[in-house]
Amino acid sequence: MRRSALLALLALSALALAVVGPGAAQKGPIKVGFVVSETGFLAANGRDMINGLQLFLDEQGGRLAGRDVKVTIEDDEGKPATGLTKVRSLVEGQGIHVLLGPVSAAIGYAIAPYVDQKKVPTIHPIVAADDLTQRKRSPWIVRPSWASSQPSHPFGKWVYDNLGYKRIAMIGYDFAFGWEVAAGFQRTYEEAGGQIVQKLWSPLNTADYAPYITGLRRDVDAIYCIFSGADALRFAKQFADSALKGKVPLVCGGTFTDEHVLRSMGDEVLGVVTALHYSAALANPSNQRFVKAYEAKYRTVPSYYSEGPYVAGIMLKAALEATGGDVENGEKLIASLRRVDLSDAPRGPVRFDEYGNPIENIYIRKVERVGGRLQNTVIHTIPAVSQFWIYNPKDFLANPVYSRDFPPCKHC
Repeated sequence: MRRSALLALLALSALALAVVGPGAAQKGPIKVGFVVSETGFLAANGRDMINGLQLFLDEQGGRLAGRDVKVTIEDDEGKPATGLTKVRSLVEGQGIHVLLGPVSAAIGYAIAPYVDQKKVPTIHPIVAADDLTQRKRSPWIVRPSWASSQPSHPFGKWVYDNLGYKRIAMIGYDFAFGWEVAAGFQRTYEEAGGQIVQKLWSPLNTADYAPYITGLRRDVDAIYCIFSGADALRFAKQFADSALKGKVPLVCGGTFTDEHVLRSMGDEVLGVVTALHYSAALANPSNQRFVKAYEAKYRTVPSYYSEGPYVAGIMLKAALEATGGDVENGEKLIASLRRVDLSDAPRGPVRFDEYGNPIENIYIRKVERVGGRLQNTVIHTIPAVSQFWIYNPKDFLANPVYSRDFPPCKHC
């Protein structure tokens, strides 16, 4: 009996090795570092990111390519210096194989040179800083998310062509993310024939938007805004209390009404039109499965901040299976990550350009109340949008990165 039991155990071990690949059973866990904002003004965004990744790993039983997955989360507090310190700790102290995160574009720019120097395979499921996959692109970074200006390019032209707004004032975050999102809109809106007549910038975590709202021009057809998290909540409520409410409509960057804040908003955002690559209201089967699972686990709808890390998990699983679970070979892993099939992502089909940025659908959304709660109803889909939109990449990259003053406000 003992001999037959031993033979059976050996047979099972051989079968396990055949399934997971040679050597996988002898190796330790896959060590994933996740730098994310758990505190600070981006804490709500960070919480959704953690939830999205956790849901995916739970669905996989905590294992990928036959190996256990150990995730170490570090709080970057929404600060670039802190984010870089935490990434160093993950790489040099924890010996991670793969890095995920962060939220903030400023932190993304801060950690990129270090990631490149240390050759750490890095997935950016959220951070959208344009130059991370443009002029400062790294062979060690791939992002299944977006470039900041990517949804704005088609949105600017769409607003001019479909809403008929001829003059728009802008207000947004006074850092790279705000500048880049707004600039992409400004470029195509003005090329279509519109005029941006004002640009106001507010600091991160502004408590009182009244002085900025009071300073917005009244002789415009609409106001374009770009905020997220607590800033989006405060701006929306304070705008609703201002003299502009009901007189000047809002068209905004997609994070302004993303589900991470929409669930805490009210009628003050009804009718706001935005653009992004995701909405929880998307009706495709993959997203419906994702939303159902997320709601069952967390009792709320997922946001784009949830869907991004979930898709990063899909990417990592596919890449590891293609490499036989060999996460120790960073070059092989990052090459595999750039080749994964994301044709069935919750947001819709995704493929990567040669710079490591996704080509994906952009959705024009309008906030509506459906079934008693607010949602980003998709009113138009623009398929297969790249970070360069209709522009030649070489010509696009010859210009400076979008910034506070580029393109210039020639109609201000």
